[in-house]
Amino acid sequence: MLKISQLTIERDGKRLSYDFQLEEGSILAIQGLSGVGKTTLLSAIAGFVEPIEGLISWQGDSLNSLPVEQRPVSYLFQDHNLFEHLSVMENLSLGFDGVVPRARIVEAADILQVVDQLEKKPRELSGGQRQRIALIRTILRPEPLVLLDEPFAELDPETRVLATKWVRDMAKQLGKTVLMVTHQSEDVDRVADECLVLNY
Repeated sequence: MLKISQLTIERDGKRLSYDFQLEEGSILAIQGLSGVGKTTLLSAIAGFVEPIEGLISWQGDSLNSLPVEQRPVSYLFQDHNLFEHLSVMENLSLGFDGVVPRARIVEAADILQVVDQLEKKPRELSGGQRQRIALIRTILRPEPLVLLDEPFAELDPETRVLATKWVRDMAKQLGKTVLMVTHQSEDVDRVADECLVLNY
């Protein structure tokens, strides 16, 4: 279980407060107006933002004092965070201990219609292709907690349907616990088990 207990974060002179819990294997959509603290919450769970007070715990263990690289978190940033000097396949192979699941990566790339992009460099891809590659890398990494910040924003309606179905199916198959920031109600309907609406 992910537990966010009386978490308080100060950003741009405002105090943001969070308090909820999420069962292991569940998918939570996070919505709210711009500036309400959706991305800030993901950044705090990942360790990029330090709270003033409160507790972030996973499976009963506090994450507060853990550095970013030791947290059980895979994070899809809005800017996709791909390494431009590596091929797409090399990007997708990062972060695995031991054997890289190449067959699963290729299968995912085929489903999301980017299998013909695997040997290219990220700069050769469209925004929507980059987003799908970043999605594959984030979901297939071994970490149990997945944080997605507007993961379908650059996709056309048809590709969005493909991607939302793949994310839900794969997250459930792999037992991932997912927090997904989105402005789109159809993303909530297609992917999430529950929705948290943040207010000022």
